[in-house]
Amino acid sequence: MKTKLIAPLYTLVAIFGLNTINAYADSHGVIYGQDNRKDLFEVTNPLQLKLAQSTVVLIRSGDITQNSSGVMKISAQSFKDTMGVCKSEKYSDQPSGGFCSGSLIAKNIMLTAGHCIKDMSDCQSTKFVFGYGVTKKGIYPSEVPTNDVVGCKNIIYRTQEDKGADFGLIELDRDVTNHEPLKLAKRTTSNELKKGDSLLMIGHPSGLPTKIDDGAKVRDPSNNGFLVANTDSYGGNSGSAVFNLTTGEVEGVLVRGEQDFDYKNGCYVSKVCSDSGCRGEDITKISSVIAKLP
Repeated sequence: MKTKLIAPLYTLVAIFGLNTINAYADSHGVIYGQDNRKDLFEVTNPLQLKLAQSTVVLIRSGDITQNSSGVMKISAQSFKDTMGVCKSEKYSDQPSGGFCSGSLIAKNIMLTAGHCIKDMSDCQSTKFVFGYGVTKKGIYPSEVPTNDVVGCKNIIYRTQEDKGADFGLIELDRDVTNHEPLKLAKRTTSNELKKGDSLLMIGHPSGLPTKIDDGAKVRDPSNNGFLVANTDSYGGNSGSAVFNLTTGEVEGVLVRGEQDFDYKNGCYVSKVCSDSGCRGEDITKISSVIAKLP
């Protein structure tokens, strides 16, 4: 699980409150080289936009309510107010409504990080929300159609190893018919990705609307159960699908990484590393997931 040791805990609780700290206890915010994150309205690649339609943000059930017009309203403060980031921080004014990411891999199965949903209590209090993205500049999401919100019925399988695989397979409370399941790369331990292979990550950094990062590469594929890459990853990216940039197939799940923000002049800024610097970001290999699929 990615750590967020950005200030003494008592300071954070005093500023933001205990609930916020708990929600982001695994957060991370690291930029490797150039910040490659983009909102949906900035993306022109049709394959990437199609893949984004099958990814979700995980939101607490108490933060979603259905209004009289039949849409689901999402309660969220700005990234700046939620995390205390500097006003100059990228996306500081956007809503931060989620706590993890996920992806649809079968009509009734969601893939996420194992530490995002640990038990049935987490399952019952979590909603998977499609379409939480910025499709027009300056217009931020505050609601989604009812059929874009799905609940958790059961945990099919989960594991959380500090130095290994970390993923969860979640049975949904209904079949999803308005979004297409993603394709998984056919990997085994004998044909894993190689160092330098290009990756694409789609998820919700710090619970923000959908961000697409198409500038990452594999740094170290040798570890058992996970590989290391240089994705621009934040706490809410836990559970994000990581794709093969060329084929669009899911190659893994973002789960751990470098310490997140630096504290400067009374607010927080993203930690910046070179493409080959810092510890890198850990991605559970899809071969580990495939071995546990029903």
